[in-house]
Amino acid sequence: MKITVNQLKTDLSRGLARLKDDIKGIRARDPAARSDWEVALLYSGFHAVTAYRLAHRWHENGHVFSARALSQLVKCLTGIEIHPGATIGKRFFIDHGSGVVIGETAVIGDDCTIYQGVTLGGTGKEGGKRHPTLGNNVTVGAGAKVLGPFTVGSGAKIAAGAVVLKEIPENATAVGVPARVVRIGNQKVDDLDQIHIPDPVAAELARLENRIALLEQECNAEK
Repeated sequence: MKITVNQLKTDLSRGLARLKDDIKGIRARDPAARSDWEVALLYSGFHAVTAYRLAHRWHENGHVFSARALSQLVKCLTGIEIHPGATIGKRFFIDHGSGVVIGETAVIGDDCTIYQGVTLGGTGKEGGKRHPTLGNNVTVGAGAKVLGPFTVGSGAKIAAGAVVLKEIPENATAVGVPARVVRIGNQKVDDLDQIHIPDPVAAELARLENRIALLEQECNAEK
């Protein structure tokens, strides 16, 4: 198919607008980002996502081998592997990024943030949709693994090191191996805060301590 000058101008304009939007999203969520130029020149996550957008376009146009070759080159340069067949929304932010893997049938909504060591992968050799879908405004902490063709609802937060093997509701917080939902909505957790996430084990220990203290009071009262 022949590309006209006007089509080329339109594509370049849209591409530039998308790059600016991605940079804007990174600066809004990363307090260390001091300028647009710093993000554009020094952020490996931005480089990987920018290359992905080009590779994805090639992939959709049937240039599958070239698209995959570009993704593998970027993997060598950044340590981030994004399959060109994945679908990624606006203002996607990969913070630091080394060790990130995003599978072919993964779908990521708008304004999502993931940290280093995250895998959005499958669980075997099954065909079809085999990677997760993230809604909008999802945060996935460092080292977390989200494995399977299920949905992580919009606004959800996955704690660092969690292994998610089943669907997570919207606005939920999931922690542990395998991950368990420990909070849905109500109390707000900062999008970039990977520390102040409830620990279900600590919460259970605190409940048992309170119960023991109550039993001790009852025993002392009977004496």
